[in-house]
Amino acid sequence: MSASLGVVETVRTWGRMVKFSHSVFALPFALTGAALAGARYGISWRQVAWIVVAMAAARNAAMGFNRLADQTIDARNPRTAGRELPRGALSRGAVWVFTAALAALFVVASFQLNALCGALSAPALLIVFFYSLTKRFTWASHLVLGLSLAIAPVGGWLAIAGHFAPVPLWLAVAVGFWVAGFDTIYACQDAAFDHREGLFSIPARFGVRRALALARAFHVLALAAMAAVGVAASLHDVYFLGLVVVAGVLVVEHRLVRADDLSKVGVAFLNANGLISMLYFGVVLAALALSKTAP
Repeated sequence: MSASLGVVETVRTWGRMVKFSHSVFALPFALTGAALAGARYGISWRQVAWIVVAMAAARNAAMGFNRLADQTIDARNPRTAGRELPRGALSRGAVWVFTAALAALFVVASFQLNALCGALSAPALLIVFFYSLTKRFTWASHLVLGLSLAIAPVGGWLAIAGHFAPVPLWLAVAVGFWVAGFDTIYACQDAAFDHREGLFSIPARFGVRRALALARAFHVLALAAMAAVGVAASLHDVYFLGLVVVAGVLVVEHRLVRADDLSKVGVAFLNANGLISMLYFGVVLAALALSKTAP
């Protein structure tokens, strides 16, 4: 019994280290890209399975590298000092092995999808790893994180179609600005710490109030790009009705956070954005299904 509890606690520790629950942000968009391509070219369960493996591997490898890169910074920040590496719950050696193994799994999964995905797997890893270093020299780090997650829908499309097209690129723009917006909101809670430590972020550079205004602007651009996806893919009208709901969730997210009250940043970050990613995926599936059944 105690051995079983030990295994469960170990899994929980690793899950907390990589914030496994945050996988809900990128995976639905990768599957959205795959669904949009599948509507044109067909799709198999084998391809879906390898897309899920590739996404889980890349995302958690990136988180492992982020924790390694930020260990000393996290240890100095009261908000993050309790993370697994700073408090010694996991060793750097173990996290390095974890990160390398998942990076290798991502490359293998990419080649299982097709040659183009395999060839692009190493550059994709470089981009997602590079993000972890950007807070040391540019306040645009939030946009780099957006770029990192924007790879997901393009990868999902390429896994099925095997070539680039405007639809996934518009979706990548949407994801990029959506992520940059919510990461800017999230970074507001560390504005004072980042400024004191000489780290770069939009809130540290421009102040929390202006940062929240920029986050709103990023999300307006994300919605515009989502609308462009619907036009480029000739999606059913239900897609655009769904975007109204997505916009409503974004409005709620921004109303939860004020410059003088950041107590609900966690709710805005995880709950609202997790809902948006799942909602958007569902809206696209509904639009594709209705397009097939329309006379």
